[in-house]
Amino acid sequence: MLPLVIAMGFFLVFHFDLHGLFLNKARFQEYLSSFGPYSIFVFILVQVLQVLISPLPGDVTGLIGGYLYGATMGTLYSTVGLVIGSVVAFYLARFLGMPFVERFVKLSVIRKYDHFLEHKGLFISFVLFLIPGFPKDTLCYILGLSHMKTGNFLVISTCGRLLGTILLSIQGTSVREHQDTVFFVVLGIMALIALFGYFHVGRWLREYLKGRHLES
Repeated sequence: MLPLVIAMGFFLVFHFDLHGLFLNKARFQEYLSSFGPYSIFVFILVQVLQVLISPLPGDVTGLIGGYLYGATMGTLYSTVGLVIGSVVAFYLARFLGMPFVERFVKLSVIRKYDHFLEHKGLFISFVLFLIPGFPKDTLCYILGLSHMKTGNFLVISTCGRLLGTILLSIQGTSVREHQDTVFFVVLGIMALIALFGYFHVGRWLREYLKGRHLES
């Protein structure tokens, strides 16, 4: 039943050009606002879908959450949707296995990160969730193939995403309030976190792959 629901989600997204809608911030804001008080539930559903369906841009939805609902509530609604989507992706990978995950993630990417994450453990997984711009939806599927416990995944994915979600919501609010300085300060913070994260993860990955090569 669950794969059928996912397939229907794909059909709706591409048949009604929802992907194009999400890429256009103004159209997306207008679309959500048209639902009135129910826009919150639509927004949460969108956040779930953007985890499950890779082409949907998570940064755009996070910004719009802050723009429409403010920094605090935007963070809350985004987090609810992201947690649900992450857990669903994790369990889809766990129960449907590699053939299903390969529809979303290249096999080379799966092999590259699977052994690395399994041997380097929870801390590296947390750092990857922490990095702004890192494909966290892909990471959810890969970790679903691993032996990671569900409780550990839930803590890591939720806490790791939280900082980025807060920053995006603040940015969205700053756009609404015309606070350009706040927007660019937050953008700079996110850029620094991303650079720091990619540098260290890249170094750890190179060291790990070098160690495996020497062992073989």
